[in-house]
Amino acid sequence: MLELAWGPFDGFAALGWERREWLAFFTSLILIAAAEMGDKSQLVCMTLAARHRPWPVLGGAVLAFALLNGLAVAFGAAVAAWLPRWLVALAVGLLFTGFGIHALMAREGAEPSGAVEWSGRGIFFTTLALLFMAELGDKTQIAVAGLGGTLPPVPVWVGATLALAFTSALGVVAGRTLLRYFSVTFIHRIGGVVFLLLAAFTLAAGVPWERIRPLLIQLWERWDQASILPGSGFPVS
Repeated sequence: MLELAWGPFDGFAALGWERREWLAFFTSLILIAAAEMGDKSQLVCMTLAARHRPWPVLGGAVLAFALLNGLAVAFGAAVAAWLPRWLVALAVGLLFTGFGIHALMAREGAEPSGAVEWSGRGIFFTTLALLFMAELGDKTQIAVAGLGGTLPPVPVWVGATLALAFTSALGVVAGRTLLRYFSVTFIHRIGGVVFLLLAAFTLAAGVPWERIRPLLIQLWERWDQASILPGSGFPVS
């Protein structure tokens, strides 16, 4: 029965993959695709594709996931330990906040072409950087690292990357479909709200505010003291 079940894949022997490699490929493909459905990365692709050209968004997302999966397979979750997780979450939250504010400030009629706000190269690298930072150390990367530690790494990388490319493409298609039914300005408003919600969730869940609040208070007090001019008459806190 095993021979019959795997028989169709014998034709791919030229790739150098045996049954264990194909098992690793399909395992990572199915598991990662299921895990990423409705995840924040898919929402980011959908929101960006509704406002910009689809191909740079998809290209940036696929490259980001290819790099992340490569790091996960090669080094495991230790890659995320190079930086404190809360610092990555803080940077991602600020990026999401900036995107949200920028989208909400869009003016009516500012984009007569419909979806081109930045150049293709600009949105490509923006999507790449945004998703790379947002997904660094995420549950998906940890799952890929776990699969890569127990199964052949190359098929795991290929399967996981194709799975994430598939979910990103679904997000891009969903975002482009919105343009058929809603105005660009309305999509900007919705996209801004989505980014701000993602920012709030990221900052609330990923940043240990109880630990860094004293540091923020000290920085604020030092800045406040340094900003008071001598002889201004204002008390120094």
